[in-house]
Amino acid sequence: MRAQLVSTLLRARPAATRVAPAIARAASSHAHQETFESFTERYVNFFGQAQDLFEVQRGLNNCFAHDLVPAPSVIEAAVRAARRVNDYATAVRVFEGIKEKVENKQQYREYLDELKPVREELGINIKEELYQE
Repeated sequence: MRAQLVSTLLRARPAATRVAPAIARAASSHAHQETFESFTERYVNFFGQAQDLFEVQRGLNNCFAHDLVPAPSVIEAAVRAARRVNDYATAVRVFEGIKEKVENKQQYREYLDELKPVREELGINIKEELYQE
């Protein structure tokens, strides 16, 4: 009898209903558009201050999520940050990310040519040099 009473009470309990919030945020037509120059400066500064691998990888993830190819100065700062935190693999993967972001092989080659002194200074090989097919 007692089990039946508990069962009846549980069924009779009103179900919680979900209520939409009363205040909605108004959409703004004045969205901030960041210029390429400010984007570049922001990420060069970010990578210059990154002190651990998590920060470097988070910065790379955020940087490459944008619909643009980062400037060579950003790539240089990212590679230097990866080597500063002693992560060679991330430094190599930065160049893999560039290869995926550019529109064609010529642009990728131009990035490699421009960043060749940095790669040589830091001892970074690209994937194609490490794993020749």
